[in-house]
Amino acid sequence: MTNKHLSRREMLKQLGVMIGVAAVPPIASRAQARTQGLAGVGNALVTLTPAEAETLRAIIARIIPADENGPGALEARADRFIDRALAGALKNQRSAYAAGLAAVDSFAQSSKGALFAKLSATDQDAVLTEMQANRATGFTGDSGQFFNLVRTHTIQGTFSDPFYGGNENFIGWDLIGYPGARVVVPANLQRMDMKPEPSRKSAYDYPMFNKGEF
Repeated sequence: MTNKHLSRREMLKQLGVMIGVAAVPPIASRAQARTQGLAGVGNALVTLTPAEAETLRAIIARIIPADENGPGALEARADRFIDRALAGALKNQRSAYAAGLAAVDSFAQSSKGALFAKLSATDQDAVLTEMQANRATGFTGDSGQFFNLVRTHTIQGTFSDPFYGGNENFIGWDLIGYPGARVVVPANLQRMDMKPEPSRKSAYDYPMFNKGEF
């Protein structure tokens, strides 16, 4: 979201330098995040209410939208990543999400006449632009802070290891051409004249990484 609208392809290029950070959570939070994995919970909401989840899904769908180049953050299930993380590694930000998502709907209702998820894509972009510029009202602190929080977690949920709930079907890795986790890199994968085949594996599909107990 900028004054000059970027295509999703241009946005992904700008995000490329951030992916290395997004792919692996901070060391201090990995063990906790692993205990919040998907085993046993499927697609059920863990922390968000249905209303909060609906608003969040609409937001992430505009931050990294699906377009002619392929699927986006919603299809990659960045919302599920955030929902799981708010019960684990991001637990201290649960209250910020509750207040922020409520404020998004309140501002959307007052400025555009409907809850955020019910607005057109154009009106949703307008609301997010106001938030990013700190012009949206009703937020604890400033609206830009909440926008940046959700944007950061949307990027992480789209491009991080799928074990954490996002990057469904390796959508995020396919978008940026990342072939996936490997513990051995044979000679044919080191060639510069050919694109490596995707591994279609999470790092935790390898026995050397401990998934922890669920």
